[in-house]
Amino acid sequence: MKKIFELIKLSLSNCKKESLLSIFFVAIETTAEVIIPFVMASLIDKGVEVGDFTVIKNTTMVLFVLVVCQMSTGVLCAIFAVRASTIFAYNLRSNIFKKIQTFSFKNIDKFKVGSLVVRSTTDVINIKQSYQIMIRGIIRAILMVVFSTYAACKIHYIGRYAIVAIPFVFLSFFIIAKSALPIFKKVFKSVDDLNNNLSENIRGIRVVKSFSREKFEENKFINISKSIFKNFVKAESIAVMWLPIMHFIMYTINIVIAYFGTMAIIESGNNINLGLTTGSLVSLITYSAQMIGSLMFLAFLTVSLLISIESLVRLYEVFNEEPDIKNIDNKIDEIKNFDIEFKNVNFKYKNKAKSNILTNINIKINEGEKIGIIGGTGSGKSSFVNLIPRLYDVISGEVLIGGINVKQYDLDVLRKSIGMVMQKNTLFSGTIASNVLFGDELASEDEIKEALKISMAYEFVEKKTDGIYERVEQDGANFSGGQKQRICIARAIIKKPKILIFDDATASVDTNTEKKIFNEINKKLNNCTQIIISQKISSINSCDKIIVFDMGEIVGFDTHDNLMKTCAIYREICDLQTKKEND
Repeated sequence: MKKIFELIKLSLSNCKKESLLSIFFVAIETTAEVIIPFVMASLIDKGVEVGDFTVIKNTTMVLFVLVVCQMSTGVLCAIFAVRASTIFAYNLRSNIFKKIQTFSFKNIDKFKVGSLVVRSTTDVINIKQSYQIMIRGIIRAILMVVFSTYAACKIHYIGRYAIVAIPFVFLSFFIIAKSALPIFKKVFKSVDDLNNNLSENIRGIRVVKSFSREKFEENKFINISKSIFKNFVKAESIAVMWLPIMHFIMYTINIVIAYFGTMAIIESGNNINLGLTTGSLVSLITYSAQMIGSLMFLAFLTVSLLISIESLVRLYEVFNEEPDIKNIDNKIDEIKNFDIEFKNVNFKYKNKAKSNILTNINIKINEGEKIGIIGGTGSGKSSFVNLIPRLYDVISGEVLIGGINVKQYDLDVLRKSIGMVMQKNTLFSGTIASNVLFGDELASEDEIKEALKISMAYEFVEKKTDGIYERVEQDGANFSGGQKQRICIARAIIKKPKILIFDDATASVDTNTEKKIFNEINKKLNNCTQIIISQKISSINSCDKIIVFDMGEIVGFDTHDNLMKTCAIYREICDLQTKKEND
């Protein structure tokens, strides 16, 4: 709870003024509303009953002032409540997003992308609405219950009968909430699953269509939707029972007050000095309705708040998650040497996994060397290079740059020194220029064009209507696979990195263009260490050395010619590719 309040306190940082003003105006609004029935009683008893037009006129004016006061303060309260809740939601969403940005791949894998999206959107909206309701609706309801109960009891002892409703209201609320809330929790989990499924389907829509699996995906989506439908109907069916129960309690209390109040009026002869009067009874019934109605509203809002608390807990889980990878206290802010060394490195993605992805890796790459990496699918090639910029951390052993463990370097300094072109080419909505500038936001237009030329992308970019400012659709849908790869390479090159990693990044580029790219990189990026993962021997056979992976272990590390003599796996790969080319 302390952590949850810490999250709330952080998100309330700059909306306290609006929140307090909303509470202030709702207090005035409620006070005016409570006074109105009392003035109405005076109008009936002292004006209508005795035919005193002066009293009627004066009392009507007072009522008008009270109504105007109630309306204006109600409007102001609503305005400030909306502003406060919107700022609160903005802060909450920003804090969660900032937290997600600190996550390692391992942290993100734990929550799943779809769940993080739901928590940052739907859950924040739930909390926003509840906060707005709380500073306006709940405060109003509490004040109304207190004021109207006091006023009813002050008018006549019969007003105390309304208090009998309170335990029945909360008992029925407790029973209904206890039954409905666990089901709402299931709904949240199903919504996460639905969002994951939808995101996955849209991202992979080309695969779905090419395999004619639309019906399968549709059925999968429908099954999750049915689960949400079933649980929501069940939860809402329980929750809606609340309203008729509350109406029954309210009308029962009103009947009791009306009966005993009428008897009291008959007994006093409707004499204001002897007991209850017609006007007082009207006020009494109004106060009773206000009190029970506010209790109903309070209990109903409490259900809504309890649901939002579940959303808050889900956000707290994200906020409380400790980044798997973070800076140490005495971090090093400068990398003086870019020799890379792996010492007795073992790695697996999950600590509970039975086997390692990488086992006993010992290797050294000198600064400025061009290193090729090859091996079968799942042999650990990508895992190996992901450890260099600390996208993941080793389970045991050390990864060193310049003889210093990468864990000792400032993460920002480390990653800015390394350019990576991943297997999956991710382009962001915007322009070609904005995507390249992702590598260096301070780069000039000339530097953007130079990077595109090195990656052989400028040849198609300059033909676009808007050149480097050509629009990029979501995930680069308006570019081919090879074009996306070359833009991503330009993005890495513009950083002017000391270590440049290609994780099968030229798979969609033809051999001739690939050679041109690497030739340009060799010319322009002086003394840059290049690590190239590829399935094609032709892409790496000219490297200074080649690492051969098999089942998470290094089985060869030498030049192409030497590996052909000493490494059976490398020789087999070469023979297979040579045979395929000849065929």
